[in-house]
Formats: sequence, C-alpha cells, structure tokens
Amino acid sequence: MLSLRLTGKLISMTEESPALYVVPTPLGHLGDITQRAIEVLQQVPWVAAEDTRHSAPLLRHYGCNARLLVAHRHNEEGAAQQVIARLAAGESVAMVVDAGTPAVSDPGARLVAKVRAAGHRIIPLPGACAAVVALSAAGLDEVRFLFYGFLPNKAGQRAAVLRELAPLPYALIFYEAPHRILEAVAALCAAFGPERTLVLARELTKLFESIHCCALGEAQAWLLADANRQRGEFVLLVSGAAPVEESTEGERVLQLLLDDGLSIRQASRLAHAITGVGKNALYQRALGLKGSDDRRRKDGCSSS
Repeated sequence: MLSLRLTGKLISMTEESPALYVVPTPLGHLGDITQRAIEVLQQVPWVAAEDTRHSAPLLRHYGCNARLLVAHRHNEEGAAQQVIARLAAGESVAMVVDAGTPAVSDPGARLVAKVRAAGHRIIPLPGACAAVVALSAAGLDEVRFLFYGFLPNKAGQRAAVLRELAPLPYALIFYEAPHRILEAVAALCAAFGPERTLVLARELTKLFESIHCCALGEAQAWLLADANRQRGEFVLLVSGAAPVEESTEGERVLQLLLDDGLSIRQASRLAHAITGVGKNALYQRALGLKGSDDRRRKDGCSSS
C-alpha cells in the first residue's frame, strides 16, 4: 500500500536539528520546482551555491533571503568546512547548483561526504534532473539504463571509454556541450556503429527545446543541416547493444569475412544477409572480434 505523508507546511527549522538540504533547481523553466524546495529555500539561513551570480536572482524569485556560500567544484573541500561550521552552530544549509540536482554531473558529492562524515544529517529533495527528463521522452523501450555524464574531452580517452560501453545491453545517457556535440556524435557512431538509435535532447524545458530521434549514422548530417541544432546543452541517449547468441553462426561468418579483409561495416552487413542475425548485434560483435585480432597481432609483433 502506498503511504503518503501530507503536511500543510514544512516543520520550522528551529524545531529540527540542523541539516544539509540537497535542493534541485529548475533546468530552465522557473515553474519546475517543488513546493517543498521553495519552503526549504525560504527558511534556511544559508544556501551553498555553485555560482552565486547565477543563483542569487533565482533565489530572490522564490522569496529566499538566505546568505550565500560559494560551493563549486574547485573549492568543495573549503566549502564543506564552512557548511559544517554553520551546521555546528545550529543553522541549516541548502545546497544548489546552477540547474538540476546537485552531485549529478555537478558539484556536491564531496561536500555531502564531508558533511556526513562530520556527523550531520543530509536531507535530499526530489526534483529536476536532465538525464531523467530526457529518458522519459526518449521512447527507448529498455528497462535498464546507465548514466555516464560528460565524456572525456580528449579523443583517445573518449574512444577508450566508448569501446568499453559499446557491448552493454542497456540505454546509455551522456551530457554534452554545444561546442563538442559534433565530435561527440562522430565518436559515438565510430564506437557503436551507425544503426543504433540516438536521441538528441537539447535545451530541455527552455524556449528552444528539441528532442530528435534518429540512427547514429544520420545524426551528424542532421546537426550540420541547421547550425541552430548545435546550440544549447545536450542530453544524448543511445539504445543498448542487441544481444548476440553465443556460438552463433553469425560470429563464425563474421570472423571469416574479417579474415578476408572486409571492413567491420561490410562484414556485419554481409553476415546479416547470410545468417539473418541482427545487423546491430553483428556490428557490435565485429568490433570485439576486430579488437581481439588487432591485439593478437600486436602481441605477436612485440614477442618476436
């Protein structure tokens, strides 16, 4: 049975022991905040903010007159000590980031850990998270998903990460900045193949929000067709790898075709035509077979 506790008003901060409240803020639409979050922000004497210049007008909009502490990725250790001092003095603190939920691809995790280690309560509030918002509108019919966040900036590191993620059989969620979106889509296509589904969710909850679904191999052309499509903050969602049956005839055919010098794409398409195994599954398996062959050749050269 679902049990709901309804209260007309948040318990006064003076009646509770002090706590660090982890408070999500809107991604872009000011209406996307819970009543409880507003009540917390109005009652706490202190707010730890990622960027006070960004948060101050937002907090004023919700009637919050708390004093501000700076708590961003580069000063979390020092900010944690300030928060602990306020809690020790009997004053509650709310933590916010520029948009969304603190500590989800944003600062906050180290601060929370320090505050908990000091023996103080952590009270998380539910609210906006771009990854979950995008997933709800993606239409990817997969029960499980993996949220990765931002991929590495360097091409080699990014490719290595994607190679590890490629065989996973569930949806993958990434964040990406506009100036890297073309590189990111190209890297995803190279690692996962052109046929997996990609959902590009851009500027969620904002004026120019768009959600576009296509095959990975079509994504770059779609972005290049209109420069406006490359603007704003992105959530990228990729469908999971299709399972390949163990001891499948498709793998045997794949290996023969790769040994004959065909490219991964050519081999997977031809193996699909011969065996009927799904092209996406064969492509992922071909990536693994090709990588194993390359490593064996490299090991053979280094040992000779």
